[in-house]
Parts: sequence; C-alpha cells; structure tokens
Amino acid sequence: MNNLYDELRAALFSVWHRRWLALGVAWGVCLLGWLVVAMVPNSYESKARIYVQLDNVLSDQIGIGRGDRKSDIDRVRQTLTSAVNLEKVIRRTAIGEDVKTPKQMEMAVLSLGKRIKVEATQDNLFEITASYGDGGYSDPKNAKLAQDIVVTLIDIFREENLAGNRGEMSQSLDFMDQQLAQRQKELETAEQKRLAFEAQNPDLVQGGVTTLQKLETLRSDLRTIDADLAAAQSALAAINGQLAGTPPTLPGAGPTGGARAALAQAQSDLASLRARGLTENHPDVIAAKNQVAALRPAAQAEAANGGGGVPNPAYTSLQSIKAERQANVQALMARRASVQGDISRITSLQISNPQLAAEYQRINRDYDVLKGQYDKLLQDREELRLRGSVETEQSAVKFDVIDPPTTPRAPIAPNRPLLLFGVLVIGLGAGAAAAFALGQLRSTFTTTAKLERAIGLPVLGAISNAVTDAGRELRAKHMKYFIAASGALGGLFILLLVVEYVQRGMVA
Repeated sequence: MNNLYDELRAALFSVWHRRWLALGVAWGVCLLGWLVVAMVPNSYESKARIYVQLDNVLSDQIGIGRGDRKSDIDRVRQTLTSAVNLEKVIRRTAIGEDVKTPKQMEMAVLSLGKRIKVEATQDNLFEITASYGDGGYSDPKNAKLAQDIVVTLIDIFREENLAGNRGEMSQSLDFMDQQLAQRQKELETAEQKRLAFEAQNPDLVQGGVTTLQKLETLRSDLRTIDADLAAAQSALAAINGQLAGTPPTLPGAGPTGGARAALAQAQSDLASLRARGLTENHPDVIAAKNQVAALRPAAQAEAANGGGGVPNPAYTSLQSIKAERQANVQALMARRASVQGDISRITSLQISNPQLAAEYQRINRDYDVLKGQYDKLLQDREELRLRGSVETEQSAVKFDVIDPPTTPRAPIAPNRPLLLFGVLVIGLGAGAAAAFALGQLRSTFTTTAKLERAIGLPVLGAISNAVTDAGRELRAKHMKYFIAASGALGGLFILLLVVEYVQRGMVA
C-alpha cells in the first residue's frame, strides 16, 4: 500500500515538475479540438403533424372504400421521400441555389434523404421530421431551411394525393378511350361481315333472326303447345266423364214419375263419388251402386208405362262446353303440326347447307363476343369517369395540419457545450500524460525507495532542495504565469460556451 502511495506521489511530482509542458500540450490539444468542434455545423430540426380524414358518404356509394383511400395514402407516404420528390424539395427551397450540375443534384438528394423521416404515429396521423445543417449557411438560415423542407413536403403530400390522382385518372380515361375506339372498329368490321353474309344467304336469315335462333324458338313453342294440348285433352276428358253421368232429360210429373227421378239422382250421386276418386270397393260407392240397381226396374217400368220427361239444362250446358274444348284441342293440334313442319323444314335446310350454317354461327359468335367486350368497356369507362369526378371534385381525403412546421430554436446536433468540455478534459489529460511520459524517459529518481531498487544498495538519506530568496521570487513569478496561463485556458473555454449560447439566442 505504501509503495502504491509512493508511486502516486512520484507521478504527481513528475507531472508538477513539468507543468509547463503539460500546460502547453493541453493548450495545443484544446485549441485543435475546439477548432474542429467549431467547424462542425449546427443541425436544426423541424416537425409537423398532419391528420388525414378518410370518411365520405358519396365515395362509399360508388365503391371507393375506406381501405382504398388508406392504401392510397400509405402509397403516397412511402413514396414521399423518393428521389423525384426530394428533387422537388431541393428546387423549391434555397438548397437548390448552389446545385448546378446533375452530379450535385444527385449528391444533394442522397444527403437530404437521410435527413427526412415520415412515419404514421396513428391510423390517420402522420408526422414529418426534417433536419438540416450546412456549414456554408448561418444558423438562422439552416433553421429556416429545416422548416421550409417540412412545408414543401406537406405541399407535395397534398399534390401527390389530389393532383396525382387527377393525373392518374386522366391517363386511365385516355387508355379506356383508346381501347373503346379499337373495339369499336373491330365491332364495325364484324357487323359489316355479318351483313354481307346475310345478304348473300337470305334463306339462312329471316328478319335478322338466324336459323339456329329460329329453330330454338320453334322448339320452345312446340314444348309450350304440347303442354297446352295435354291440359286441353285432360279438360275434354273431364267433360266427357261429367256428360256420361248426366241424363239428357229430366222425368216428368206423374204417379210413377218419382222412380225415374230417384234413379237419375242416384246415378248423379254415384258419378259424383267416382269423380271424387273413390274406388269401386269404397262403401259409399257400393251403397250408391246398390241404390241405382234397386231403382232401375221401377224406372224401366215407369218408362214402359209412357212416363215423359223434359230436357236437362245441365246436360245442354255440358254439351256446349265439350264443343268448345274440342275446338281448342283441334286448334292446338293444328298449330302443333304447323310448328313441327317449320322445324322439319329448317332442319332439312341445315342438313343441306351445314358449312354455311356453321360459318354464320361463327360470325355471330365473334360479333357477340366483340359486342360484349365493347359494352363492358363502355360501362367501365363511365364508372371510372364517375369515380374520377368524385375523387377530384368531392375528394374524400381532407387534410388538417394539426401541428404546423415548427421553427427550430436550438440545434439538435452537435451538443457543442458537451463537446467543448470533453475537449478540455482530453487536453488536460493529454498534457498530464505527456509530462508523465517525459518523466519516465529521464533517468532521475523522485524517491529514495526507487533509488534503492535501482542500485540494490541501502540509501541512508536524502538532501532536500535548498532555494535562495531570489529563487523563491522567481518561482513565485513563474507560478503566477502558470496560473494566468491556466486561467486563460479556462477563460477561453467559458468564452466559447458564451459564444455558443449567444448564437443560439440569435437563432431564436
């Protein structure tokens, strides 16, 4: 422990003994370091926050959803710091005053791109940050340039989303018009080809309807006629059944006239039961049949005795309905025969001219495809035109600058006071290290212990330094000079700090 203490005392004595050397080295290192720190330009930072509103009822109605708007804004945000936009910033600010060649522009764009940051702090909130520091400009001008950069970026953000959309929409509409013009020419060519074919082959086309289309129409009509004919035949069969169970005449009045009337009523009831769908084995049907069988002899006897009757009105009405339905069935059958004849004729025409029919079918197919494409393009163009009108005239994106670009008051880099103090500490340390190193190179002994270790013999004592009065006065004078030089170094450090804060005040 004593050896360590002695070594520390020896080191401090060595440095103090060569204090002028330490002070000179400290002065040199500090002056050089402070010069380097002074050459580093101050960088100033400006920030702004933008709120983007995406809601619009009209946009939602035509299909411009919130997701589409958000993707557009994300795209603009990601491309905001592109080389093209950074070049716009340079040309619109004072940075472009010193840019004369493409190489200088390229270097300026690369440098500016490292100083700009655009990030989304929330869904609809964006923060734009820009810093700038150039040794060729004064601090107030660097601070103003940082603010100008943010202002220009906000303008570009708005232009890219509004004017950019207008430009893209105009280009899209021009492209759609070109495609429509091309499809229109192709459609006119196909239409002329179809008209020429129809003029050369009038048998295949009648009234603008092709044989295939007419054949399909006739087949559909035939299916309808068959269904109507089946229904008419069923209705006629029902009328025939009702006529079979209805007597042509009604019995007249007389002592035995009741048997014939009862028989007619029983037969009518039996016919009604059968019309309801009851089988012959049903109890009600069996009872009705037995009643008819029982009444028949009495009715025959009554007829044999000369009992008369009157015409049955129901029977007469059923006869007229039957005649009407028979006429309907005959008309449907005649129409069916006519349609079948037309189908046979068209089928035979196709069989006799299969190549012409196939060619005309191909021509119509090509025409239908081109017409479908043209109609689809026309609809898409109108939808795109409407969407463009909404985006440009009723824009769903509303910009609101929450925090305008800030005016920098103090530089963000470098931390000059800390750097100045660090240079001072390094300078003092370098001076002390130089004095200590020089002491180690000189063959002197600061303590008796070091001398004993060096010669290997015991040292009996040491004689202290004797100083005369003149020597003391000279030492005091030198000490004053040393203190003044040390104080000047500290004063220069304080002066540099004062200058730094004065410059900051001038920017504010």
